[in-house]
Amino acid sequence: MEQTEQDLALVREVYDAFARADVARIMALFAEDGTVVQSPALPWGGTHAGHAGLGHFLTTLVAHLDSHPETERLIADAAGHVVQVGRTRGVVRATGVRFDLAEVHVFTLAGGRVTRFEAYLDTPAMLAALAAPAPGVAR
Repeated sequence: MEQTEQDLALVREVYDAFARADVARIMALFAEDGTVVQSPALPWGGTHAGHAGLGHFLTTLVAHLDSHPETERLIADAAGHVVQVGRTRGVVRATGVRFDLAEVHVFTLAGGRVTRFEAYLDTPAMLAALAAPAPGVAR
């Protein structure tokens, strides 16, 4: 299998594991010294290093959101990078507020594992969803 196809297959496997909430498989797909980066304005954001950091990122993310990324496109550069363009849809767990936001994920890959994962989305819109009152609750 050509490198581009291997890279795309690895990223697809990451999304499949996330959809199954298979944390053990997600950890196996990420390098032990890998990095996760998302806007520090978000409760789960910041720079997270290693498997401990990945675990903290995932735990904090799922504590706040029931989210489902939907890939519209995967683009591989044949040099160890895959970009996902899509949407994340779901609800804020604490309030039931729904969100539907554009997202872009950038994966850096080496040795058959993810070495860096960068997540970008409309941060102001996500912060607004997190701060919004539950449906039917007046402020």
